[in-house]
Amino acid sequence: MVRILAAPLLALSLASMATPALAQSHGPSSDGVERHEAHDAFYCAERRLGQWFYCSKPKPAEQEEAAAVPSQSSVERMAAITRQLDELKARAILEPTDENVVAYVRFQREQLDRASTFSDTWQRALWQNPDLDYTLQRPVSTVGKRAWLDNRRADRDAVMANLSQRYGLFYFYAQSCGACDLFSPILRSVADSHRMAVMAVSMDGGPSRDFPNYVVDAGQRARMGIPGNETPALVLFDTMTRRTIPVGYGILSADEIMDRIFALTNTKVGSDF
Repeated sequence: MVRILAAPLLALSLASMATPALAQSHGPSSDGVERHEAHDAFYCAERRLGQWFYCSKPKPAEQEEAAAVPSQSSVERMAAITRQLDELKARAILEPTDENVVAYVRFQREQLDRASTFSDTWQRALWQNPDLDYTLQRPVSTVGKRAWLDNRRADRDAVMANLSQRYGLFYFYAQSCGACDLFSPILRSVADSHRMAVMAVSMDGGPSRDFPNYVVDAGQRARMGIPGNETPALVLFDTMTRRTIPVGYGILSADEIMDRIFALTNTKVGSDF
């Protein structure tokens, strides 16, 4: 009886031991050697016994090598668009077919739409970032510009009222100069209204009706470094630093004279523009 039961048990034991091997699906590998692709869940998965116990050899993860494509800069893209636009335009002119003309007009329209989008975005950005909005410093609207000019004139007049304590004017003219005849009374009114001293210098020795206490040029202009012999010429003189500052040449209005003197003496370069 013992022998009868032992035989079936021995057969079952051998069968169970052979099960992992029989469960494998054999197949030739790329090198011609058969490998076991399937694996036993208990020995391979749970105990992780590896390939030496009929488990599959882990395959290395495939690393896709991204093609190294150099990115095109924005400047290069703009240059390419310009070249393409020029090419389409030249083709449309040299070969004025419907197809070439339409291609050029369509591409040009695309760029105009892109420019319109940029302009609109630009304007919105300025509205939302006041530090970038130049119109807050120099308004362009009618109401804003009028208010800016009124404030500017008030500041200018306040400065001009005390300017005579430090500055004087050299006025180079000529009796034979027609423009000087027009400019002299304008300068006289500005000087009188702001009590500024004016030294009139005659370049040809002739007198001046508006500045009877003139002097004849004896090299004053050259010593000041004022170029040329253009008349009328107006020069601001700083008595503190002994520096000469050309104000302008030719006929200037009273507002122009005062605006230039104010800008040259009380504003920083670049603050108005």
